[in-house]
Amino acid sequence: MCGIFGAVIAPDENISPEFVRSVAARLFRFSETRGREAAGIAVHDGDSIRVLKQAGSVDALLNNPKYGAMMDGALESCGRTAVAGSHALAFLGHSRLVTNGFQSSDENNQPVISHGGIGIHNGIIVNHASLASRFPALERKAEVDTEVLVGLLRIFLDETGDVREAARLAFREIQGSASVAFLADNLGSLLLATNTGSLFYLGNERRTFAAFASERFILTRLMKSSRFGEVMGECTLSQLSAGQGLVVSLQDLHSHRFSTAGTEVLLPSMNGFVPGNRVSVVDHTPHSADLRRCTKCILVESYPLITFDGSGVCNYCRRHKKISVHGREALERMVEPYRRKDGSPDCIVALSGGRDSTYGLHYVKTVLGMNPVAFTYDWGMVTDLARRNQARICGALGVEHIVRSADIGAKRRYIRKNIEAWLERPELGMVTLFTAGDKEFYRHARELRKETGIQLVIFCSGNMIEDTPYKTGLCGIEEDDHAMTLTGLSFRNKTALAWYYLKNYLGNAGYFNESLFDTLYAYWCTFMVKDDFLYLYHYIPWDEKTIVSTIRERYDWEGAVDTTTTWRIGDGSAAFYNYIYSVMAGWSEDEVMLSNQIREGHYSREEALARASEYSRPRHPSIREYAQLVGFNCEEALSIINAAPKRY
Repeated sequence: MCGIFGAVIAPDENISPEFVRSVAARLFRFSETRGREAAGIAVHDGDSIRVLKQAGSVDALLNNPKYGAMMDGALESCGRTAVAGSHALAFLGHSRLVTNGFQSSDENNQPVISHGGIGIHNGIIVNHASLASRFPALERKAEVDTEVLVGLLRIFLDETGDVREAARLAFREIQGSASVAFLADNLGSLLLATNTGSLFYLGNERRTFAAFASERFILTRLMKSSRFGEVMGECTLSQLSAGQGLVVSLQDLHSHRFSTAGTEVLLPSMNGFVPGNRVSVVDHTPHSADLRRCTKCILVESYPLITFDGSGVCNYCRRHKKISVHGREALERMVEPYRRKDGSPDCIVALSGGRDSTYGLHYVKTVLGMNPVAFTYDWGMVTDLARRNQARICGALGVEHIVRSADIGAKRRYIRKNIEAWLERPELGMVTLFTAGDKEFYRHARELRKETGIQLVIFCSGNMIEDTPYKTGLCGIEEDDHAMTLTGLSFRNKTALAWYYLKNYLGNAGYFNESLFDTLYAYWCTFMVKDDFLYLYHYIPWDEKTIVSTIRERYDWEGAVDTTTTWRIGDGSAAFYNYIYSVMAGWSEDEVMLSNQIREGHYSREEALARASEYSRPRHPSIREYAQLVGFNCEEALSIINAAPKRY
C-alpha cells in the first residue's frame, strides 16, 4: 500500500539546508515503490504548516517550483529561529497507491487536513463510513478513509489534551489496518502509531535527526546513501511493533514510546502545545486566481482573443450591446398561424430536462396556451437527473413526450476514441469534439415535422446570456457579434473553423477513427444546414432567477448534488469539459455566462465572483460517472490534463 515517511531535523551545524533537501528527495524516491499515483508533503517550520500535494509521480512533485519554494521558505524560517532553539523542522511525506478516494481530487490525496490536524496514513480503515456517521463533527470533505482517522485524532486530542490518549481512543474505534503520522497546528510534537507494525524509526545519537518510513528497507537505503553517515553520525534503526506509538518532541527530539492499547501514566509535557501555528495548502497548479480579470466583468487574461483597455475593461465588455428581444407580442404573432383550435398538438418543444427547456415547455403550455409535444434526443449523455426532470414536467402538464435515441453504445464509443485521441495531443479548441454527437437533434427535429405534421419547432436554447464565443475563440476565430447559434456564423468563419479542424485532424491520426462520419455529419447539421427553428429566448427575456424559481416551485425541478450551478447539469459531459477548461485555460464556462449576466445587470461583479468560486469546484462524482459511461481511464485522463500546458 502507500508509502508514508518523514523526518524531524533540529539545528545542527553538520546538517546543511542542501542536505535536508536531499534527505526529503531520497525518502520520496525510496518510498515511491509503494505507490506512484499521487505524492504530497507537509512541512512544519514552527510558525506554520504548509501542505503541497498533487496527483501523479514523485518526480512531478519534486520538479514543481512550488515544492522548492516551500522547502526554501521552511528552511529559512527554521534558520531564523535556530538561535533560540525553539523548533525543529518537521516534514511528512506520502506516495500514494489509491485504495479509496478519487486521486484527481486533492482532498483525497495525502497529507490530509482535518480540523487543523495533518496526517498521513498507510492501510485501509474499513469502517470509515460508519465512523463518519457516528462522529458528525468530522465534517467530511473527501472520500478517503485517512480523513476520518486524522479527524478522530484531532477530536480526541481536543477532548483529552494528550496526543497519546487521542491515539488510543482513535485506534479503539477503527477497524482495519493503520500506520499513521500526525501533526497539529497547536501541537509541538509528532505522533507515530501503528496497529500492524508497518512503521520504522531512525534516530541519530546527537538527537538532531529522526526519520520514519513504512519499511525498514527504505530507511536502510537512506542510511547507505551518499554522505548520510558522515553527516548524521551514529544512528539507531528500530521498529514500532503492532499496537505501539511514539511521540517525538519538535523542540529537542526527545521521544517516548507508548501502547495504543491499555493504560499507562501520561506525561502532559509530551504534548508541547504551541499556540499560534496555522495550516495552509499550497496550490500545486499555476494559480489562475492570480490572473488579471476584467474590471467590469470577471473574464481573465487567459480567455481567448481578450484584450484590455487602459481602464482594465475587456473587449467583450466594450463591444457588448444590451440584449434586445423581439417581445411577447412578436412571439404571439409568430405562433398564431400554427395554433390548432381542436386541442391537437400544434408545436414541438425540444426538451433536454435542463432549466431553460423545462421553463420553455412551461411557458409554451401555460403562458402562450399552445398544445406542445415535447421532444428529446438521447445520444447517450442525457443524465438520469435530466430524465427525472423531463418526467416531472411532462407529467404535470400532461404533455406527450417523444424520445429519439441514438445507438448509444456506438455514440459513447465515438466519444471515448476522440477523448483518447485528444489526450495524445491536448488542444483546447478540439474539446467540442466530445459533444459533436448530440448535434443530430437538429435532424431529428426536422424529421419530426414530417412524421407528425407539426411545422412549428421551438428551441429553448440560443439565448445570448449563454453565448459561448470561446468555442470559436479557442480555434483562433472571433465569433460574429451575438450570432447566438452556431448556425448563425458567417461563411468566412465557418470556413476558418473547418480549416482549424482539418489541421488538427491531420496533426493527430487518432481522430481518424470510426467516429469520423458521425462528426462530419454533426458539423453539417450544426454549421451548414439552414436554421429555420423558433428560438423562444429571442422573444422573451431570459432571467435565471425567474426560470429556476418557477420550475422548482411548480414542478419540483431537481438540481445536481455536486454543484450549486443549475446550468448544463443534465448534460453528462459538462463536468468533464469544464474541468479541462478550468485546469488548462484558467476559467470555466460558468464564468463566461456570469460575465454576460454582469453586462446585463443580473449580478454585480462581486456576486458573480462569489458564484464563480462556487461553480468552479471540480465535479468529481460527475466526472467519474462520465468516464465509466464512456469507458476511458478517468485517473489517467485527469493526470494528463493536469500536466498539460496552460494558457496562464
